[in-house]
Amino acid sequence: MSEKFITNEVEKDGKFNRQSNRFTTPFGIEEGQLPVEAGRYRLIWSPACPWAHRSVIVISLLGLSDAISLGTLDPIRPDVGRTDWAFTLDENEEDPVLKIRYLSEAYLKADPEYSGRFTVPSVVDLTTGKVVNNDYFNLTRYWEVEWRKYHKPGAPDLYPVELRNEIDELNDILFHEINNGVYKAGFARSQEAYEEAYALVFNRLDWLEERLSHSRYLFGDKITESDVRLYVTLVRFDIAYYNGFLLNRSRISEFPNLWGYVRDLYSQPGFGDTTDFDAIKKHYHLCAVSNNPFGLLPKGPDLSGWNTPHGRDKILFQ
Repeated sequence: MSEKFITNEVEKDGKFNRQSNRFTTPFGIEEGQLPVEAGRYRLIWSPACPWAHRSVIVISLLGLSDAISLGTLDPIRPDVGRTDWAFTLDENEEDPVLKIRYLSEAYLKADPEYSGRFTVPSVVDLTTGKVVNNDYFNLTRYWEVEWRKYHKPGAPDLYPVELRNEIDELNDILFHEINNGVYKAGFARSQEAYEEAYALVFNRLDWLEERLSHSRYLFGDKITESDVRLYVTLVRFDIAYYNGFLLNRSRISEFPNLWGYVRDLYSQPGFGDTTDFDAIKKHYHLCAVSNNPFGLLPKGPDLSGWNTPHGRDKILFQ
């Protein structure tokens, strides 16, 4: 996403207002819903994208990889005059299952009049080759609830019934003030809009720092849906948002609890093994930011700290 492609998502006062999702039909058993059927869908993602990354983390944690196949896009957008994504990492530069070169092909097959940005994650129905869902906000909850019959034995309950209201409430805060908050700062087009988003993000990070002084994860000692959503932003913060989005008050590594927390998650299967720092850096610094006219890729930051002991499992929280 670059300057010329977000014009329609910037308000007159310079605030970034993210486009709505076009394909939002839920998975389920009711008429008109997407049938829950193993082998029928392909999730298209880029490891650079936080919205897509959280679906891949959940699929990994729940053991859904055999039920839902995965197609991976190049983190560097193709120079084709639109906000497309390309399968240039694959042989012959096409997805081996869908046999398409660009994500837009699956979008336009579903809706030839589609005029928004082509976004990930995108769920493609293999029976038609069409995008059927790009609702990043709800996709993880579909994997957790509607796809439960395909979960591996012993899969974690990331969305426990007794916590759903609290998780939903926190997820809404995380979306507006953290997940999308960083974009509000990075794509602000007025000083006032930027400073408002900057304050929004760091006020909430300070709040989360205090919250995580009382429990290992956001809801006690078990990982939930909310932890996945927070992780994907925190893991990108120092390498992309701190300088690329001008969120330079503090690095996550300067927050004792948040830094330990995100390293705790990073050390666990499903999190660290789906995190591609190289792809993240390339996408944000070579594609997403508008203040890098010579296409320079930063060498830092030092990533060795991610593998240092986090100690969160040994703390007695009050």
